[in-house]
Amino acid sequence: MSLKISFSKKIPAKAKTIIVPVYADTKLSPAAKTQDKAEKGFITHALKTNKNFKGNLGQTLVLTTSDKSAIAQIILLGLGKPADLTPLKCEEAGGKLYVTLKGLECDNAALYLENDKTLKSIKTEQIAARITTGLKLRSYLFDRYKSKDEKTGEKATKTPLSFAVAYDQSAAAKALFTPLDHEIAGVFTARDLVNEPPNHLYPDAYAKFIRDELKPLGVSVEIIDEKKMAKLGMEAILAVGKGSERQPRMVIMHWNGLSGSKTKDKDAPFALVGKGVTFDTGGISIKPGANMDEMKMDMGGSAAVVGTMKSLALRKAKANVVGIVGLAENMPSHNAYRPGDIIGSLSGKTIEVLNTDAEGRLVLADCLTHIQQKFKPRAIIDLATLTGAMMVALGQEYCGTFVNNDDLWKDMETASAQTGEKLWRMPLDEVWKEAMVSNVADLQNLGKTGRYGGACTAAGFLEHFIENDTPWAHMDIAGTAWRKTDQPTVPKYGSGFGVRVLNQLIAENYEG
Repeated sequence: MSLKISFSKKIPAKAKTIIVPVYADTKLSPAAKTQDKAEKGFITHALKTNKNFKGNLGQTLVLTTSDKSAIAQIILLGLGKPADLTPLKCEEAGGKLYVTLKGLECDNAALYLENDKTLKSIKTEQIAARITTGLKLRSYLFDRYKSKDEKTGEKATKTPLSFAVAYDQSAAAKALFTPLDHEIAGVFTARDLVNEPPNHLYPDAYAKFIRDELKPLGVSVEIIDEKKMAKLGMEAILAVGKGSERQPRMVIMHWNGLSGSKTKDKDAPFALVGKGVTFDTGGISIKPGANMDEMKMDMGGSAAVVGTMKSLALRKAKANVVGIVGLAENMPSHNAYRPGDIIGSLSGKTIEVLNTDAEGRLVLADCLTHIQQKFKPRAIIDLATLTGAMMVALGQEYCGTFVNNDDLWKDMETASAQTGEKLWRMPLDEVWKEAMVSNVADLQNLGKTGRYGGACTAAGFLEHFIENDTPWAHMDIAGTAWRKTDQPTVPKYGSGFGVRVLNQLIAENYEG
């Protein structure tokens, strides 16, 4: 369903479906009362005969009006108890509203709101902006490779929908929604990237996409090819990509919204690092064939970085942020790196390869070193679909987050609560860092603890590449970067996880 959103003071004449909020225990909102009066008590009467509708959060009731009414349908949207209403709950209600509108194949609808002075915890314009945010987020659909209908010229999966927010303070609602809309654009870009098939999204194609997508927005983009990598000494990422004909790329994205600032602290950039393995067979340590298609999603960390950079640029963030992504395809071939190899890295540390399927940490190692050497960032967050162990620990609900700085964690925890992207702090311990020290090289890419604590030892490996106690967080998004359901009609898809929490973190702590 394609979506066109607008804001106006009055209900547009073309809108034949009107949505009005109802609170728990079917208490009418001011807008619902006005609409009920206009329809001569129709809503009140309908609530008496539809006992299952309680006004719970996200619950909807579709009412068909008489032929004498100027509108065709009224949808009652439950918002739960007014005292419990939050921005995130409004987004949840908006998402459920979208499902209802899609089921009705609605093409023109308006959310009608009036100022509710009884609300204490949230303003009406926030309700408007957040319901619209939830609606738009839920509207995402990856149908790029679906054929168009011969008669309509539209994708078979799309029904156009014009959605208006009708509120007399519509300018205030739109002002709140606009930065959220920029954030959504970043989320959708991240989702698109994760959903792209690996024959279309490989390192060089991905690098060019980043350049073409972000440079017009004012982000400076530098692409480092395999020749320059070799010259610089980036042996770790090059080793991962050796088995593929499609050679690795590293892409540096720099958004500096603090041009003209003379404050040294503020000029030091905040850094984002993303793992971008565009397809991971496991290499010589090849993965089982079942569900290997999911390994096109092994670049979810890089997608989150690209999406965040896009959001920052769109909303003209007053922040200095640099993002770096390491892009490689891990394939088996006569050129592939092997278990038993000892490889170098940009940091100068040597690494004993024990398993070629522990490749993401090698990609990140060179990225982390390069961004520190070149930009001296004030803090670093890396994101990676790094370990199956994290999925075993936290499933698909929480992102395991390893942080070496309590202040950074507090800021991340606050941003998590504000956006609904759930983070769970995991322990960093010297024992796991030591478990990554090799007997024959500086480091090894598997821990000495075997299959125990796999997510922790992976973080311990990365910690070896953090210099000078730089504040650093590692987000293992193996479970949260994508979704897999038991419903045969609902495919696996990228979530865009990370964009919202990072955008919020930067907005609250690294701007100005």
